[in-house]
Amino acid sequence: MTDPATRTAPSLDDLAAIGEAELQRLRPALGPYIDGVPIQVADFADDEILQEMGCETPFDLLGLYQGGSFLAEQRGETGTLPAMVFLYRRPLLDYWCESGESLRHVVRHVLIHEIGHHIGLSDDDMERIEASVPD
Repeated sequence: MTDPATRTAPSLDDLAAIGEAELQRLRPALGPYIDGVPIQVADFADDEILQEMGCETPFDLLGLYQGGSFLAEQRGETGTLPAMVFLYRRPLLDYWCESGESLRHVVRHVLIHEIGHHIGLSDDDMERIEASVPD
């Protein structure tokens, strides 16, 4: 385990690059569900989202999938916002320092769960996907 005192916090752009790289590593498992889905990184979710999600503190939300669903797009439905995955930097960094896991692993886990919940994967399905992508 790396000593948390020696870790350097990545910038918003650094975290976006990690997110994009991990999303590409998930391509074999999530294929069409991630095509064209951009990642946006912010320090925290806005107050409206935090309230909507029932979060007690801004550190409770690590990521969020927002927008239209893959299935709705496949059916040709219109009037929905484009799909996007948000990663929230400060909560991710806080979790990273507390967990001792690699930051790539933490980001990958959040991506799998945000996309997985949105497309209806079970927890077992998401665990299998996570186990299929080596660190």
